[in-house]
Amino acid sequence: MDISQKFLDFLNSQTDGNGVITMVVSVILLVLGFLMLIKGADLFVDGASKIAAKLKVPLIVIGLTIVAFGTSAPEAAISINSAFQNNAGIAVGNVIGSNILNVLLILGMAALFTSVPVKKTTFKYEIPFVIIITVIMLLLGIIGGSIGKLDSVIFLVLFVAFFVYLIMLSKKGDGDAGDDVPQLTEKDTVLKMILFIIIGLAAIVLGSDFTVTGATAIAEALNVDDRIIGLTIVAFGTSLPELVTSVTAARKHQADIAIGNIIGSNIFNILFVIGLAGIFSPEPIIFESAFIIDAILAAFSVLLLWILIFKDKKLNKTGGIIMLLCYALYFAYLLLQPVLFAA
Repeated sequence: MDISQKFLDFLNSQTDGNGVITMVVSVILLVLGFLMLIKGADLFVDGASKIAAKLKVPLIVIGLTIVAFGTSAPEAAISINSAFQNNAGIAVGNVIGSNILNVLLILGMAALFTSVPVKKTTFKYEIPFVIIITVIMLLLGIIGGSIGKLDSVIFLVLFVAFFVYLIMLSKKGDGDAGDDVPQLTEKDTVLKMILFIIIGLAAIVLGSDFTVTGATAIAEALNVDDRIIGLTIVAFGTSLPELVTSVTAARKHQADIAIGNIIGSNIFNILFVIGLAGIFSPEPIIFESAFIIDAILAAFSVLLLWILIFKDKKLNKTGGIIMLLCYALYFAYLLLQPVLFAA
C-alpha cells in the first residue's frame, strides 16, 4: 500500500514542489500515522488477548506472544512497509532504535515510579536471550553486509524456538507468565473481539504507510539520513504502546508487567519483525556500516539492565536514572553523528 506517497506526489505536482506545504503535510501524515498505530495496537491487543482468554490459552503465551505482537505491531508494520519500499534505514533503524529506547528510556522512566522487580526466568533466560539474538543480528549484518532470506529464516526459526520455550514454561505451571489477565464481560463476544482485531490491524497497516511516507519526506526535506529518522522519530513513535503500557503498569505498582512487556517486545522485534521484513523484502535489507555501532549499543543496553539488576533482581530508581542518562548520551551521539563523521 502506498496511498500516502501517491497523495504526497500529487500534492507536489499541484503546488510546484512547495517545500513548506510538503513539510506541513509530511508532519501531519507522521502524527496521524502514530495515532493510528497506537490505537490500532490497542484494539488488536484487546481483541486478541480476550479471545485467547476465552479459549483458555496459557497466560504466558498470552503475555509474551499475543500482547508482545500487539505492542510490536507498529514496528512490524513500519519495518515490513519500509522493506517493500527498499528503505533499509527505516526498516532496520526502527527495530534497533525501538529496542534501545525500550530498555533505556521506557524502563528507566518506569523505575522512577517504582522499583521494577525482575522474575527469575526473565533474569536467567529471557534477558540473556535478547543479548544473544542482538549479537546474532550484528554478526549476520557484518558478515554479509545485509539481512537476506536465509538470515531471515534463521530469525524466524529462533522465534519458533522461543515460542516453544514459552509453551514448555507454561506447562511447568510457572507463574512468571504474568498477572495481566484480561477481564471478560458479557459484552466481550467473539464476534466483537474479531472485529477489534480486524480494525486494529487495518489501522496499523494504514498508520505504518502514513508514518513511513511522512518520516521519509521529512528526512529528505531536512537532508537528514533516514537511518537517524528511523532510530529516533520513528522508533519513538512505534514504541509509544510499550511506553504507555510499561509506565502505566509501573504507576499501578504492576512492575512485573512493565519489564515483561519490554523484554518480550524486544525479542519479538528482532526475531519476528526483522525476520518477516527480510522475507517479504524484494531485495536483501542492506545492513549499513553505521548500524554496527547501533546494534552494539542495543546489546549493551540490555547488558546494562542485566548488570543493574544482578544483585537485587530489581531495577531501582538509581538504576533508572543511570539508564535515562545513557539514553540521553545515545541521543546526543545521534544528533552529533553527522558532525563527528564529517570530521
